[in-house]
Amino acid sequence: MKKLLVLLLAVGCASPSAQPPADTSATTPATTSQPTRHAVEVLPVLSRPLEATTHLEGELAPLSLVDLRARANGFVGKVLVDRGSVVKRGQLLVTVVAPELAAQRAEIEAKLAAEQSTLSHLRKASQTPGVVAEHELELAEGSVHVDESRVTALRELEGYLSVVAPFAGVVTERNVHPGALVGPQLTAAPPMLHLEQVDHLRLTVAVPEQLVGEIAQGASAQFSVRAWPGRSFTGTIQRLSRSVDTRTRSMPVELDVDNADGALAPGMFADVVWPVHRAAPALLVPPSAIVQSTDGTYVVRVDDGKVTRVKVERGSSVGDLLEVFGALQPGALVVRRATEELRPGAVVETKVVTPATETKPP
Repeated sequence: MKKLLVLLLAVGCASPSAQPPADTSATTPATTSQPTRHAVEVLPVLSRPLEATTHLEGELAPLSLVDLRARANGFVGKVLVDRGSVVKRGQLLVTVVAPELAAQRAEIEAKLAAEQSTLSHLRKASQTPGVVAEHELELAEGSVHVDESRVTALRELEGYLSVVAPFAGVVTERNVHPGALVGPQLTAAPPMLHLEQVDHLRLTVAVPEQLVGEIAQGASAQFSVRAWPGRSFTGTIQRLSRSVDTRTRSMPVELDVDNADGALAPGMFADVVWPVHRAAPALLVPPSAIVQSTDGTYVVRVDDGKVTRVKVERGSSVGDLLEVFGALQPGALVVRRATEELRPGAVVETKVVTPATETKPP
C-alpha cells in the first residue's frame, strides 16, 4: 500500500512541461498609419451666358471747371459775385484796376503817334530822289509796326481787367476782396474765383479690368447717392480712357449726367449699378467656395480625391453665385465651403451636391 502511494505521487510530478503561450499575432490585425481624410461637399463649376449687373463706386465731378486768375498786375476793384452765385456765360464777375498799365499804353501811343508823323514826312521827302535813303525809310516803317503791335497787346491785356465767366455755372470758391493785389506773378496765391458747371456732370467709374471688354458706349447706367436715399439717377456712358491703371487694375470710364434740377453736386460718391454683358459664358461658383487669405484668392478643386488650389479673381454676382476668372474648366469639382485647412495634396472624401440645391451659407 505504501509503495502504491509513492508511485501515484511520482506520476503526478512527471506531468508534461508547460507549453509556451500561444502566438496571437496571426489573429491580431497590424496597425498602419493612414492619412486623415476630410469629408467635403463638392459641386461642379457652372458655365452660363452672363447678363447681370454689379455695383461699382463712382464720383461726380463738374462737366467743366476753371480757376479764374488775373492776367494783368493790379488791384481788385469790384467783386460782383460770391460763393454759390449762379452765373451766365460772359457775365462780369470781377474788375481789376491797373493804373500802370493804362499809363504804359498812353506812353506807347504817344510814341507811336510821333513815329507815324515822322514816317509820313519821310515818305513825302522820299519822292525827291536822293533826299531820303531807302534804309532810313525802312527803319521808320519798322518802328511804327513794332509800336502798333505793342499798343494792340496792351489793349488786349487791359481787356482782361474785366474778368467774365467763360461758361454758365456756379461760383464754388471766392478768395479775394476789393483792394487785394492780384496778378500773374503771384503764382502761389489762390485763384480769385473757382467756377464749376453743374447743370451737367461727369460721373467717373473705375471699371475692373475683367469688365472693360464689354463696355457699351452710349449705354445707360443707374446710380444712387447718399444724399437722396431711395432715388435713382441715370448716366450715359460717353468716354473711355482706354488705359488700365496698373495700380488698381481698372479703367476710368465717364458717364454724362443731366443735373438740370440741381439735386446732385460735384464731389458726391455714387453707387453705380453697372451692366455686365459677356459674349463668352461665365464661370460661376458659390461665394462660400472662394477663400481669401494671405496666399491670395483661390478655390479648392478636387481631382481624383486630392486637393488643388486654383487662384481666381472675383467677377459679377449672379443670384447666389459669383463669377470667377482663373484656370478652371466648366464641370470641374470645387469644394462647396472651402477653408485654408484644405492644404494642397490633401486626400479628401467627396460628396457631390448639385448647384440647384446650393444655398447661401448661414
